[in-house]
Amino acid sequence: MTEETAEPTPQVPEKPAQPTRPRSERIVRMAEAQSRVTDKSSKAPEPKPEPPPQLTPHEVYHSGPRLRDLDAQIEQELAEALGDLSEKELYGSPAEEKRKATPGTPQEGKKAKVIAVQGNDVFLDIPGGRSQGVLSLQQFPEGSPAVGSEVNVSIEGYDRQNGLILLSRKGAAVHADWSSVAEGMIVEARVTETNKGGLAVDVNGIRGFMPISQIDLYRVETPEQFVNQRLRCMVVEVNPDERNLVVSRRALLEQEREESREKLWQELAEGQIRDGIVRSVKDFGAFVDMGGVDGLLHVSEMSWVRGQKATDLVQPGQPIKVVVLKVDRDKRKVSLGAKQLTASPWDSADANYQLNSIVKGKVTRLMEFGAFVELEPGIEGLVHISELAPQRVRRPADVVQPGQEVQVLVLGVDRAQRRISLSLKATAADEGGEAEEDEVEEAEELPPTRPRATPLRGGLGGE
Repeated sequence: MTEETAEPTPQVPEKPAQPTRPRSERIVRMAEAQSRVTDKSSKAPEPKPEPPPQLTPHEVYHSGPRLRDLDAQIEQELAEALGDLSEKELYGSPAEEKRKATPGTPQEGKKAKVIAVQGNDVFLDIPGGRSQGVLSLQQFPEGSPAVGSEVNVSIEGYDRQNGLILLSRKGAAVHADWSSVAEGMIVEARVTETNKGGLAVDVNGIRGFMPISQIDLYRVETPEQFVNQRLRCMVVEVNPDERNLVVSRRALLEQEREESREKLWQELAEGQIRDGIVRSVKDFGAFVDMGGVDGLLHVSEMSWVRGQKATDLVQPGQPIKVVVLKVDRDKRKVSLGAKQLTASPWDSADANYQLNSIVKGKVTRLMEFGAFVELEPGIEGLVHISELAPQRVRRPADVVQPGQEVQVLVLGVDRAQRRISLSLKATAADEGGEAEEDEVEEAEELPPTRPRATPLRGGLGGE
């Protein structure tokens, strides 16, 4: 290979020369290394740890007893250990110390002093208590206790609303028997008082609760009216452990209403007079419950007076007597009336409004064909457009306005159709005739004119 093609040889960088240590230092280091080697050779070699034993899969999964075998073995050993012990030694004797009563469990009996008897409640003073206690008079079958006498009682609970301790007489014949009530049962509840949410009741000596929404089928505004009354109701919730009893009068009323609904539909007939309760009031009328069947009482059938509002005539919950006007059993609709039970002003219309008599009235409404005039509440007459004025009238508003008082002439009365024809132009003509007569009388009363002394000037008179 020629010099031109030969590759250049890489040059290795030279290492820097190590500094030369002194001879004495090297001798010391060599001596230390030799001593370390001597120490290691003098110590005995440490034994290596033995590897863990290698187990086969069979030994791993089947090396011990099964769980059921262990359970049987433990039960056998426990029976052998406890075989000589009695039941008293095994479980021990009950604690003699006084235990605190749990909620809903009567506490130990105490002696309380009667301080007052009001109605069906007996108020007692409990020694050491901060609040008075109350006890039902029913727990004194021998009679009302004397004020100042002592009674053995047990604490049943606490009435937070009234701040009273609820008591029961120890050994009393009257006792709350929770087995005497069950859900769906019909019971008689005595209302004892009202509270924030409804009524407090007593059922067979058990204190219960009736929500305000379950008192009646409709909203009750004054629940105080039911105090000291006995109401038939249905038990809807029973929990003896928590001493919770809830009853509902509405549930019973709804059940009875459903049972009587079909029977009432078969008995309804036109012309019947029924007692009902206003269930709701609308602009067009009111719905009346007749004991299971609702009927519509239209506002036009409430009163003989026109233009009144339904809310001004009836209110929800109001008892009312109605007349059955129409029954549609296919569509389950009933039309009712109330004004039919009062005297109609049309019954005496013939006597009050005789022909050709002039009466006063008030314009109530205008129509294209004339104006209606109210003669009295419940009676309106029509003044036809042709009877408004002697001249031709294009619009009734050109002659009269609603609320205007006018005098009209009675042209005709139809009591059967409840129509009265009136005339305004006849009274206007009479007033016009009287005005002309007055003008004539005034003209006759004018003094005569004096004769002229001088001849008139001008003209074509003869000489």
